[in-house]
Amino acid sequence: MPIFHQQPPLDNMDHDGMDGTGDQSAALSRPSHYLATIKQLSKKAKNDFWTIQRYNIDTFYRQPLTEISGSFGDIGTLLPILIALTQIRAISLSSTLVFSGLANILTGLAFGIPLPVQPMKAIAAVALAQDFSKADIASAGIFVAAAIGFLSITGLIHWFTERIPVPVIKGIQVGTGLSLIISAGNLYPRFDRTGTNALVLVLAFLGLLASATFRRVPYALIVLCIGILAVISTDWLYPGWGEDFRPDFSIWHPHTFIPSPREFGKGTLEAGIGQLPLTTLNSVIAVAFLAQDLLPNVQAPSTTSLGLSVMAINLVGCWFGAMPVCHGSGGLAAQYRFGARSGASMIFLGLLKLLLGLFASEIALAIFNGFPNVLLCMLVIAAGLELVGVGESLNTVRSRDLSNLGEDGGKGGELTEEERKRRWAVMFMTVAGILAFKNDAVGFVAGMSCHWSFRVQDRWEERRAGGGRIRLGEAREGEHNA
Repeated sequence: MPIFHQQPPLDNMDHDGMDGTGDQSAALSRPSHYLATIKQLSKKAKNDFWTIQRYNIDTFYRQPLTEISGSFGDIGTLLPILIALTQIRAISLSSTLVFSGLANILTGLAFGIPLPVQPMKAIAAVALAQDFSKADIASAGIFVAAAIGFLSITGLIHWFTERIPVPVIKGIQVGTGLSLIISAGNLYPRFDRTGTNALVLVLAFLGLLASATFRRVPYALIVLCIGILAVISTDWLYPGWGEDFRPDFSIWHPHTFIPSPREFGKGTLEAGIGQLPLTTLNSVIAVAFLAQDLLPNVQAPSTTSLGLSVMAINLVGCWFGAMPVCHGSGGLAAQYRFGARSGASMIFLGLLKLLLGLFASEIALAIFNGFPNVLLCMLVIAAGLELVGVGESLNTVRSRDLSNLGEDGGKGGELTEEERKRRWAVMFMTVAGILAFKNDAVGFVAGMSCHWSFRVQDRWEERRAGGGRIRLGEAREGEHNA
């Protein structure tokens, strides 16, 4: 505990006897105070860490199959991008598996929730369109990581989050969910002469409907096993498949590189800047809110900790040719939908990725290449539906800014019909911007513009009425997020 020394008034002090004892005591008390504070924080962090591990262990012990199933919920988003970037040699598959596996393990241990580690999609899209090199794509990832780290360390990302209205956040989540559903159509094979893909899609859809009732059925795990069996059976039925490329066990040989100034400029300007708002909004802010919605009984990670996590993952892995990754609300919704409830699911997935990256990256690539897209399509649709469903709680007490509604038991704790309509309008304006322009930043600007237009309208009407009552947001504490 800090020790405080009270000095006598300056006028009563014996000038001749002043030897600086009081100043020395105060100076000595400061290190004691700092040391005590550090010890308290260290003790709290240790207790929190072991609380998370007990939760992980207890959850995995109660429902091991559903946790394992949930860990594969995001493969529909991961595999197509991972395969495409590997084929153009923009990333190292083995390094990506190793570092994303380590990220899964560490985030599972640190946060205790099924927090995904998924590709930075805007960077991936530009890399595929412009045939990026490893140095180009690494430069983009390093820039985004450094920028997110700066916003997190300075507290700006927390300040920014507190000023975004909840309807805009919900709009980003719903827009991302609908975008996933739309993208699922691109995974469905266009040429199907025998009708096999259509039959598989119908069966997978019926299984998905059944899993909504029988939640303990590990749907994603079953789909994964069927897909792997399909890859193996294809090799059995068609012995010529893969003659030019026979997968075998191989040891990871890490290689580091430093991008040149030209490569760093290219990656930053052409891909990194476009990825930054997407990562900030969907991978940090929306994830923090979604974790509170899906897992209300578990302490959700802060936006600052999520930002630091994104920074650390990429500032290490990108130098080895690993794919730039982040967290994402779509991945969290997918893993939750298929049974994941704790960090144990991510630790399991991370260990599997780590083993594949260290010893069997060629085998992993063969499986990824042959995995049926029709099955990935259904997994992505399910993830999108789960994320869209989050918008349902916009005008209920489950919404973060309305949790205190109704506490007084009267109508004063309820939203008016006009307020409800306005909140829906802001959310759907955000969704419209995301879907129309395929950009989270555009959706965010559209939603905020709609929100502020209502605020300006209220101020104008208040002024015309000469100090009449203030509506939407003026009397609602929750609306002061803006």
